[in-house]
Amino acid sequence: MKRIAVLGSGSYGTCLAIVAGGKGHEVALWCRSEDRARAIGAARENEDYLPGMKLPDEVEVTGDLEAAVRGASIVLSVTPSHATRAVLGRAAGSLGADAIVVNASKGLEEDTYYRMDEVFGSVLPEACARRAVYLSGPTFAKEVAAGQPSAIVVAGADEDTTQEVQEALSTDRFRAYSSTDVVGVLMGGALKNVVALAAGISDGLGFGNNARAALITRGLAEISRVGVRMGADPLTFAGLSGVGDLVLTAAGDLSRNRRVGLALGQGQKLAEIIADMHMVAEGVKTTRVAYDLTRQLGVSAPITEVVYAILYEDRPARQAISDLMSRRLKAEQG
Repeated sequence: MKRIAVLGSGSYGTCLAIVAGGKGHEVALWCRSEDRARAIGAARENEDYLPGMKLPDEVEVTGDLEAAVRGASIVLSVTPSHATRAVLGRAAGSLGADAIVVNASKGLEEDTYYRMDEVFGSVLPEACARRAVYLSGPTFAKEVAAGQPSAIVVAGADEDTTQEVQEALSTDRFRAYSSTDVVGVLMGGALKNVVALAAGISDGLGFGNNARAALITRGLAEISRVGVRMGADPLTFAGLSGVGDLVLTAAGDLSRNRRVGLALGQGQKLAEIIADMHMVAEGVKTTRVAYDLTRQLGVSAPITEVVYAILYEDRPARQAISDLMSRRLKAEQG
């Protein structure tokens, strides 16, 4: 059994702590707030994010980042993407020489447009960044924590560390597959949130199942175009971190990004929606980054452009979707 640190006590961080602790690993679940750490530790559950899901005895909850990381053989980074640089930057000095850092955040860094592997490369020691592993896939935290069958993918450039993480996290209810396509796994995980917003907007407008299926399918094509331009293997987008995660996030009732889209389609303003949300919807920030990135890359991304216009240019959702459907006709594979 290993010592595993989980950085981030939101719904997904908590569920990964439950999985790792349930397998018998010694787990330190780090919370940004000491008060929050004490509350979760006393209740033995995260009442804000995963009420009713008890933490195994093997899980210790702490507000001390350096103590959580010190001595851990695997460090799971599960903070929102915009906080990853700051948290890992603080933790880097306490990492063991052989520690494996695993990313479980799905997003792109604002300002730099960095993927999470590029953020890792800029804040972690070089050898540690080379061994890093990236986790993604179609998993709602609530279902994982409840022990419902789920599958993920872990990608890394180092075969040994990727396999070590795969084996450390896999159970009879939580199956991890391995991949070497870090870029593809990260881009699928980030960009699917943008398409999920579009699908939610469509549903909020009452456009029905046909429209949602079209958005998911054409969204996958858009994600693939961007990913391949950045060096990804196109086959990755047919896997768990591509179509799997996209379908779950764009159609699942537990999807935060879909819920934001639904509210937008029903006429609510973004500021109101965000103010009422308890959890982070990564797609809101990712849309801005993806919009700039696709223009920089010269990649056609009409769904991203429409979502950006609705979020940041206050374009009416119904008009934006109509504009999307009225574009110049083209071949499907173009």
